[in-house]
Amino acid sequence: MRAMLRWAHADLRTHRGEALFMVAATAGIVASLLLATALFGYATNPWQRIFAQSRGAHVLIHTGASAETSRLAALDGADTVTGPYRTATTTLASRGARAGVELRAAGAQPPATGRPLLAAGRWLDPAVPEGVVLETGLARALWAEPGDRLTLPAGTAAARPHQDGPAPRTLTVLGVADSAEPRYRPGERPGTVWALPGAVPVDRTGGQVVGLRLDDPDDTGYAVQRAVTALGAGAVTDVSTWQQARAEAQGDTRLLGQVLGLFGLGALIAAALAVFGAISTRVRGHLRDISVLKAIGFTPGQVVRVFLVQHLAFAALGAALATVLTQTLGGRLPGRLGDAVAVWQGLPGHTAALLAVPVAAVLFIGAATCLAAWRAGRVEPVPVLPAGVAPGGGLSGAARQALGLRVPAALVLGWHRAFGRGRRAPATIVRLALPLLLITVALGAWTTIERFDSRPEQLGLAAALTARPDAALSDREATALLKADRRVTAAHPGLEVAALVPGQTGTIALRGLGTREEPYPYSIAEGRPATGPDEAVAGQGLLDLLGVRVGDWVRVTVGGHPQVLHLVGRSIEPENGGRVISTSLDTLRENDPALRPTLYQLQLAPGADPRAVRAGLAEASAGRLEIHEVSNPADRLSALRGVVAGLIGVLALIGLTELSTAIGGSLREAERDLLALKAIGLSPRQITAVTVTAIGCTALAAAAVATAAGVPFAHWLIDREAHAIGVGAGIAHAPPAAQLVLLAAAAVLGAIALTALPAARAARHRLADTLSAVA
Repeated sequence: MRAMLRWAHADLRTHRGEALFMVAATAGIVASLLLATALFGYATNPWQRIFAQSRGAHVLIHTGASAETSRLAALDGADTVTGPYRTATTTLASRGARAGVELRAAGAQPPATGRPLLAAGRWLDPAVPEGVVLETGLARALWAEPGDRLTLPAGTAAARPHQDGPAPRTLTVLGVADSAEPRYRPGERPGTVWALPGAVPVDRTGGQVVGLRLDDPDDTGYAVQRAVTALGAGAVTDVSTWQQARAEAQGDTRLLGQVLGLFGLGALIAAALAVFGAISTRVRGHLRDISVLKAIGFTPGQVVRVFLVQHLAFAALGAALATVLTQTLGGRLPGRLGDAVAVWQGLPGHTAALLAVPVAAVLFIGAATCLAAWRAGRVEPVPVLPAGVAPGGGLSGAARQALGLRVPAALVLGWHRAFGRGRRAPATIVRLALPLLLITVALGAWTTIERFDSRPEQLGLAAALTARPDAALSDREATALLKADRRVTAAHPGLEVAALVPGQTGTIALRGLGTREEPYPYSIAEGRPATGPDEAVAGQGLLDLLGVRVGDWVRVTVGGHPQVLHLVGRSIEPENGGRVISTSLDTLRENDPALRPTLYQLQLAPGADPRAVRAGLAEASAGRLEIHEVSNPADRLSALRGVVAGLIGVLALIGLTELSTAIGGSLREAERDLLALKAIGLSPRQITAVTVTAIGCTALAAAAVATAAGVPFAHWLIDREAHAIGVGAGIAHAPPAAQLVLLAAAAVLGAIALTALPAARAARHRLADTLSAVA
């Protein structure tokens, strides 16, 4: 044992650079995995992020105005009680859009528990008594921004809290805030509007809301029972818990979570291969030392233990360094990475992940070291090359022909060094190509999201606005009013109803849009559009639900009336999990002639601003049209853009680690060939060019492999995930050719830049041609 430790210490002193590289490589990879974990938690669980930052309440209790909420202060297990805050229920209108809201009294400073997180604007100001702050979902539904004015209906107490009169009341939007409470859902749950106490009326709709933050979140169910008992069941009008809000919010992040999970798995595999490559390269560089150890009496087991202890020490030191740096400095990183780390540190499970990732990395490095060290233990005391095999391998026929054509010798020898090393060359290319492949997939995801914004009509979002006329507006009047605006290129009448499917306890959406003369432009991914009687197209979610295919007939029931439809195509359906059957309004009227359109899908001219069109139509209709913007999945996946950028940085760091290993291996081969290259008359500059060319060719081959495999893999992966959530395959889009060329150029030029200096220094050394460099 003493001899083993002495040799390990001597080896560390002799090869300090290699030791520092191993520690730095391990630290970089562990840091990359920790950052990937932080990004995953940050992006896939925005509700948890908001809950942690706002110190959200675990229980939210709505009561009547006369409830004695002070009893909750003595509740066992309650860490903090926030409120009570007075509430009033009313309706807000803005530019033709209406929404049910809950006005909630709040002070000039946000509450410490359940604090709304401002996303835009500012908090309530006593200098603006009619100012309000809207929750994000409500602001989106009303198309409201800071500075906009909202209208309360005339003739209500909410419109005139202190005086009678029919005139409507106007509120000014001061800010928009994120909240961890259950979000606004039209027709089901009112949106939250924070206002100063003087702006909240005392009327029959009034009540109170109290928030409880518990010592033990797992005790929520029991805490609710005790709270209801303390207040009295008759005093409680509604109870919501943090589990309900989280389950509701996480539904929109399923696709994001699956994609990032696959990215994380790919990054882990890439990091694992990078570590294995670095260890194997270092073992190959110590063949002479291993032979000496065998010659002086070291057993194979002792050699294995020496390398295992060394690399486990390097790994433990690098992992500890990465953990400390990520924990202390990660939150100060610029951009989304810093935000992700700062939020991740406050999420549940942070400590477990912070320990599990480094421990898993060290264990994997130990396993990789065992394999490489086992190979080292098999080295003979006097390594001998197989008969007839030259140390560098003979030049191939193509290389000799290139020399005959007077191609510069440095380029030919560099190409030979890159691809003439037997099994090592493909292994290096594969390890370097994997992070580049994942970056290509990330660019494909980015491009697909951009298409939702730039070409929504190709992804099932042909209409930009939805207009709903009131009962006093006839179909002819509504159509004439909408088409009078030159910015509206088409107004497709339609309706959407819930339909029962035989054998299902739930319902699906049956949609009738457009007429046979002016059909709605569905985005058809399979089959053809519905043009004839009883023809329809369906989303992937519905096909999976019913177990049918394009070409089958389905029977649904609407209001007791059966409807038999022939599915002639599959459409891209971003909403309702793809559980939608779409046909023309004429087809539905054949079964029920009394049907009239309840909505109009509006297509706008290129370049038209939906907000300006909406405001103009609302003014022209004198409030008889309720107009909303069509929901775009890109809005829910907007966080993915910043996360993809962060993942590209993580993958680039892993690729840089593998590139450093490849450079080290090439420099060791240069040591072996140095005297031979000088003997044939190559100058130090030409010898440097040999090494630079070898690394450049390796990087170019890796970029070519990554592009060739990454583009179809990105298509398959994105379409598969879209199929899983019901949207359906057909939304994937390859990255632009310019991005792929730029990625390949960055990989090659970066490799050349990193190789130039160490290659130039190595070319000026006078090294003995020994077996220490032979692998």
